[in-house]
Order: sequence, then structure tokens, then C-alpha cells
Amino acid sequence: MSILKKHEIIEKNATLLLILSFLVVTVGGIVQIVPLFYIENTIEKVDGVRPYSPLELAGRDIYVREGCYVCHSQMIRPMRDEVERYGHYSLAAESMYDHPFQWGSKRTGPDLARVGGRYSDEWHVQHLINPQAVVPESVMPKYAFLQRSVIDGRYIEDGMRTNRVVGVPYTAEMLENAVADFRAQADPTSTVCPN
Repeated sequence: MSILKKHEIIEKNATLLLILSFLVVTVGGIVQIVPLFYIENTIEKVDGVRPYSPLELAGRDIYVREGCYVCHSQMIRPMRDEVERYGHYSLAAESMYDHPFQWGSKRTGPDLARVGGRYSDEWHVQHLINPQAVVPESVMPKYAFLQRSVIDGRYIEDGMRTNRVVGVPYTAEMLENAVADFRAQADPTSTVCPN
């Protein structure tokens, strides 16, 4: 019996095709998942990685809410042209406290973790108000309305508690001081810096 005839039998028998497809997917899944149980730690350690401060967590919530991760992906892409254009790519450990991870499938703009110190605060404000004014070829929508949006940090402790449940190492003291820390960090005259 030729291979084509055997293949035809599988194609014409829906139950057999379903069973064989399930077996193939199961074997593929096992091959990818089982090794993870034998690795002590799947995320490499990176110096300086810490949980988000209250103000940073509020900012990340806006990043997720507005869908910024769609174009400003944190996806690890060590491609030379992207590294030359946007700088070093993200490392998995840098997102270890992100719940859920916001790794997109492409990068239209730079990873925002790498762009913070590259431009002045005024540039970032102008870029959010009218992206095309500072980067003419930008496809980013205007976010001028964010200037009128006030975040008061009222629920920041709740957000930190939720993150603690999924493994972010916030201490009881950090949770207790969350609102005060948020207000101190949000005050432009404050000299308090995130730890």
C-alpha cells in the first residue's frame, strides 16, 4: 500500500484524524514543557530588577490600558537592525514582575523600557500630545487627553496586593505606605526616588 493511500485513510476517517492530531499536539507540548520542570530557574538574574514602585505601577496600568504594548512591544528580539535602531532588546528578567506579561508580536516603536533616558521630559510630553510633531513618520495616535487625566493613587495598594498574590515580593510595609509613596513620587517638587 502506498503512502498516499495510507494518508487518504487518515483524511477520510475524522475520528482517526482527530486522535492522531491530538497525539501530535500532546507530544509537541510534552517536548516543550517537560524540560522546564528540570531547570532550576528559567529566568536569568539581572542586577537592579525590583518590583515597580507605586507610581511606576500606575504608569504600567496606563501602558496596558491604552494598548501601548501593541506597538512598543517588550518582546525579546535580538535582531541587529532593531538593536541598532532602538538599543538593546529587553531581557526576560526585566519583566519578571509584570503580570500579565505584555510581550507583543512585533515592535513598531522602541521598547519603552529603553527610551526613558534617551529624550528629555519635554520631548516625551510633546510626543504624547502630538507624536507626528516630533517624529513625522510616526503612526502613533495622539494621547493629549492624558494631560487632563488625573490619577490619584486611591487604589494603588489594591493593585500592589493583587500583584503580591501572584508572586511580586511587596512587603507589608510597602503595602502600608503605598498611597503615601505614590503621592510623594507623583509630587514634582519631591526629592523621593523609587528604591
